[in-house]
Amino acid sequence: MTAMSVANWGGTSRYADLDGPVHYVDFGGPDDEGAPTVVLVHGLGGSHLNWCLLAPRLKEHAHVVAVDLAGFGLTHPEGRRTTVAANARLLDRFLREVVGTPVVLVGNSMGGMISILHTAANPDTVSALALVDPALPLVFGVRPDPLVMSTFFLYALPGVGERVLAKARAGQTPREQVKRVMNLVCADANAVPEELILASMSLVEQRAEVPGLDEAFLAAAKSLVVVNARRGGYWRAMANIKVPVFLMSGDQDRLVPIGSAKATAARFPHWRFDVFEGIGHVPQIEIPEVVADRLLDWGLGSG
Repeated sequence: MTAMSVANWGGTSRYADLDGPVHYVDFGGPDDEGAPTVVLVHGLGGSHLNWCLLAPRLKEHAHVVAVDLAGFGLTHPEGRRTTVAANARLLDRFLREVVGTPVVLVGNSMGGMISILHTAANPDTVSALALVDPALPLVFGVRPDPLVMSTFFLYALPGVGERVLAKARAGQTPREQVKRVMNLVCADANAVPEELILASMSLVEQRAEVPGLDEAFLAAAKSLVVVNARRGGYWRAMANIKVPVFLMSGDQDRLVPIGSAKATAARFPHWRFDVFEGIGHVPQIEIPEVVADRLLDWGLGSG
């Protein structure tokens, strides 16, 4: 069971009632009451498991929590909307009602987009923002990955997206499903520890009988595309962020081209910007020790 497997990394599974159960993992932290709280926000199709390799490397310095957004991980849809905007509202409630203190927000992929929108709108809840390969607008001259673009196009077609997801699962074991995703998001999927593969397989099995997950995924995917397409509003949200920001990106990211990250960094030169060579969309899985070192060197935004 995944709830047991997070214990392998020192995490404890918990639920909060925010118009339905919201699952999160508390990785603990130092006894020092003045230590910062870090909240980790996964991407599209991700979960708390995306952070299990990074969180133990931070918890000597901060209280670390990883939340499952609605429709993902162990936060089942249960009639809730799962768009970017809806999950940004859910994140706001989670931070105010469960965490209750300004946090260092760390978001990957769609979770980075949600963290950007949340921080711009709710500056009182965030002390610093770290973006790990966040979803970013395409910029002129940057060529997106053709497979990724065509897949998101199919997701957006009524009735087609469901068939695409069903076909991707058909005849595949949980291990094959996990490996397919890791091959997409990692530059080298062989670097992913077997322990994380097994925990991810367990989560696939737990979610197999949950109703409404494909619809939840597609609603999130479509809304992500819409936010990115409305570049002006998304850039304005970034410009409204007043807290320290650390943008980090893998130069082999197939989902968010490094050109988009470089263009964003050029727009906001006061942000810290690091590029990881030979790394894909999930540096926190591929090189968790490097990501942890960079976040701590940044002083988790306090320096």
